[in-house]
Amino acid sequence: RERFDFGGRDVASWFPRHMAKGMRQMQSALRRADCLLERCHIPLSGRNPLLKEALGIRPHVLVLNKMDLADPRRQPVSAGQGWAGLGAAVVAQGASGCCRVTAPVPVSLQIVPLVAGLVAESPRYHRAESSEYNILVIGVPNMGKSSLINSLRRLHLKKGKATMVGGKPGITKAVLTRIQVSEKPLMYLVDTPGVLPPKLGDVETGMKLALCGAIHDHMVGEDIMADYLLYTLNKQQQFRYVQRYGLDQPCDNIEPVLKSVALAQGRTQKVTVLTGTGNVNVTMLNYMAAAYKFLKDFRAGCLGRVTLD
Repeated sequence: RERFDFGGRDVASWFPRHMAKGMRQMQSALRRADCLLERCHIPLSGRNPLLKEALGIRPHVLVLNKMDLADPRRQPVSAGQGWAGLGAAVVAQGASGCCRVTAPVPVSLQIVPLVAGLVAESPRYHRAESSEYNILVIGVPNMGKSSLINSLRRLHLKKGKATMVGGKPGITKAVLTRIQVSEKPLMYLVDTPGVLPPKLGDVETGMKLALCGAIHDHMVGEDIMADYLLYTLNKQQQFRYVQRYGLDQPCDNIEPVLKSVALAQGRTQKVTVLTGTGNVNVTMLNYMAAAYKFLKDFRAGCLGRVTLD
């Protein structure tokens, strides 16, 4: 396929109401922040344009997560693109927690000294006399913000987790109190809810966010997401799914792919069918469960290293 048909879908319904409240809380907390720590899977579609103005007047560290799942053949998108603040910096992190930019050093070791350096080199305005650093952690849903905070606490303070984490968007629903992550320098991080813009730029941007888990699958539809994923894999010549699901060759139709997934994974369901002699229980392939498995394999890197932006 040269292009994907989204069937006139409206992305407005993909924006949960609680995010509008979270956005207001976050904008209020920005006034007390010395630096912004932004967590992101995809460097363009995975960022909230409503925060662009705030990034322009504060030091900013962009942590690109799961870089070891990105396609090394595709040129990484620059972190600039009009987003960089005063003294912006980029740290790329793999799913294993290692930096992929300069050296195999855990990203947690880099963030505290990096943030401290950026804040020291930038004007702090009304916080100039304060010896402590107040860092706001931002990003769209399910990008690992809470996990990053907990990781920093374990590394620098030898303490357990302070925020809830989960594999689904929406775990953090309110701007929390400050959480100390370092003693020297004295640094506090503020976890924030993952917030999407009220209006996504286009359906394709929304679909990329959904594939990365920033939007609940059921709000978009596992079937359409699986179809878009297949389109993306074929477009990027990523054909690992052929061998994984026992197909003869790459396929442009999602139905036979999901059939192979269901057969390979034993994804079935019992359905009651009304016949002339009464109700009959029939075992059928569960295509929705197969679609979910297809998405899950992609997110785990089982279908190859894919860069969506």
